[in-house]
Amino acid sequence: MENVVIIGSGCAGWTAALYTARANLNPVVLTGAQPGGLLTTTSIVENFPGFPEGVDGTELMMRMQKQAERFGTRTNYGALVTKVELGQRPFRVWVEEELLETRTLIIAAGASHRHLGLKSEELLEKKGVTYCATCDGALPMFRNQPLVVVGGGDSACEEATYLTRFASRVYLVHRRNELRASKIMAERALGNPKITPVWDSVVEDIYDVKQDKVTGVKLKNVKTGQTSELACAGVFVAIGHQPNTAIFHGHIELADDGYIVCKKGTQTSVPGVFACGDCVDRTYRQAITAAGSGCAAAIDAERFLSHDHL
Repeated sequence: MENVVIIGSGCAGWTAALYTARANLNPVVLTGAQPGGLLTTTSIVENFPGFPEGVDGTELMMRMQKQAERFGTRTNYGALVTKVELGQRPFRVWVEEELLETRTLIIAAGASHRHLGLKSEELLEKKGVTYCATCDGALPMFRNQPLVVVGGGDSACEEATYLTRFASRVYLVHRRNELRASKIMAERALGNPKITPVWDSVVEDIYDVKQDKVTGVKLKNVKTGQTSELACAGVFVAIGHQPNTAIFHGHIELADDGYIVCKKGTQTSVPGVFACGDCVDRTYRQAITAAGSGCAAAIDAERFLSHDHL
């Protein structure tokens, strides 16, 4: 039986692993399908303390992993949890057909990119529709072409700015008339001569499914109702995230929007199950706050086990 199983390998998961490993709890990290989490899709992280010149997102995750493994963390690469039973202890977690039993569980499952919900978006995914500029922006299909970024937050601004390295022009489509992004990110994006904002607008459709590639978008102005078309070779969707918590529905308390509800600290509605990172946090959603909550979950799990007789 395991002392601690950690689901997720972003900032929260690796920090939880570091702290539980240093407490001699010999944790197991199930990385999920995207080891390192969403931060691995970010080019440069400029706001994580201790890196004055910034740090590549993937490099930061690899450093965290190496640090956690130094103290005895065991890593199960690509491990995707398919089923859980949390009604009694030990808790049971399945990775495909493999069963793990554990005295405590730390959920650091993170969040995934939110989609527009268009049928054409689904059909054209990976054919010009993407959710990660740093992953796909340098592809030949996007070079020297007009591109669309949908969103108005930090992620959208970062995506748009990054894409100016390759695109002929970047259109930043946002449903409001001002960006939600932090001041520095907004100024960087709007000050770039290759970025053109398209205010008060939403994407109603993506062309062209028949050609099996992106050729443009249909836009609707939310104030006037007027529609227009904009030619582009790619659509980069950056409209936020949704927590990766579907598998826990019915097992622990979730809010209406899917985020895990914590009662005291990182304790979920099931004693011995703790949650941290972006599957809990709908407010801050920063690498440093995720890491902090991972630390808290580890300490909560360690204290729980110190009084446990299972």
